[in-house]
Amino acid sequence: MKALCPREALLSACQLTSAAIPSKDLKPILKNLKAVAGDDRCTLIATDLEVGIRLDIQGLEILETGEAILPAKKLIDILREARDDKLEIEADASACYVRGTTSSLDFEMPSEDPAQFPDFPTFNEERYHEITAGTLREMIRRTVFACADEAQRYSMTGVMWELDGGSAKLVATDGRRLALAEGVATAVGGHTTKGQTPVVPAKAMGLLERNLQDDPEETVKVCIRPNEVLFRTGRAVIYSRLVEGRFPDYRAVLPKKSEVKLTLNVADFQSAVRQAAIMTDNEAPRVTFKFGKDKLTLLAQGAMAGRSKVERPLEYAGKAIDVNFNPHYVTEFLKVLPLDQELKLELNDGGSPALFRCGEQYAYLVMPLT
Repeated sequence: MKALCPREALLSACQLTSAAIPSKDLKPILKNLKAVAGDDRCTLIATDLEVGIRLDIQGLEILETGEAILPAKKLIDILREARDDKLEIEADASACYVRGTTSSLDFEMPSEDPAQFPDFPTFNEERYHEITAGTLREMIRRTVFACADEAQRYSMTGVMWELDGGSAKLVATDGRRLALAEGVATAVGGHTTKGQTPVVPAKAMGLLERNLQDDPEETVKVCIRPNEVLFRTGRAVIYSRLVEGRFPDYRAVLPKKSEVKLTLNVADFQSAVRQAAIMTDNEAPRVTFKFGKDKLTLLAQGAMAGRSKVERPLEYAGKAIDVNFNPHYVTEFLKVLPLDQELKLELNDGGSPALFRCGEQYAYLVMPLT
């Protein structure tokens, strides 16, 4: 293959695609990108055998069609440091060349046989759901951070999808907190996940989110099959195997009723929690939230750091409630919310889960510390 490539567009595409490259040593060829140059476009492909992406790049001038393996890291370094607006890339099974069009840049790198690069499914589905990119991106941002990362909680190391009719729900939990985001979707061909608990790995969710940066009104197609999921955006197809294991019944842990309901401002509440958390221990961070008449008091005391006391006015006249939280679990979800939003907090007592709600389509549950 041989092509004239806009440097910035190619750099952006390589950086985005390389997110699917494995962090561990699997097959040496997987450290590379596969390029497929057709008559009017070039497609970059990357995979770690669990997650994969095909990304179309527009605006290239294809001089010779064909397939080639491109060394990902070195190519990204060249594109980042070069100053030419366009670069010429030529590659075959033995070598990859990158040359400047307005400078004397000339790089030669070893390549490999593109036929040895593993393949993964394309999106040719008749049954799927459609969601707007802006809605889906916000749903991912509000849930993916709550995924588990421990091996013993493998079934929670991703986001669980519920797609049925005109509704989409994403749920993530690590056993200590739970995030639930809802959005509007459209079913095509009767696609549904009813009776299933498909969990998409956090890596695939992050890759998908990075592909939803351009047009919030763009339509994203989602097809969940028994052991895998396919996403189709305007310029990319993302593939992922599903996480094995049974995702917990999230409905069972959501409180059915609450004795206390409070209204908080996101910006003010976030500031108070962050201030109090300054004096917590890194090994076991803990902040005591004291909900009293007309006042919220936050207390923290570290073994070596010192202590903090932060007070905020609060419209509350009910019984006093003291509850201990890991401040990280509180500030992390507050970061994904608009600062000017109002937040509803539902409590029963200091030993029960606290449920935060932001509007009708987002809920966040936090377990208290004992």
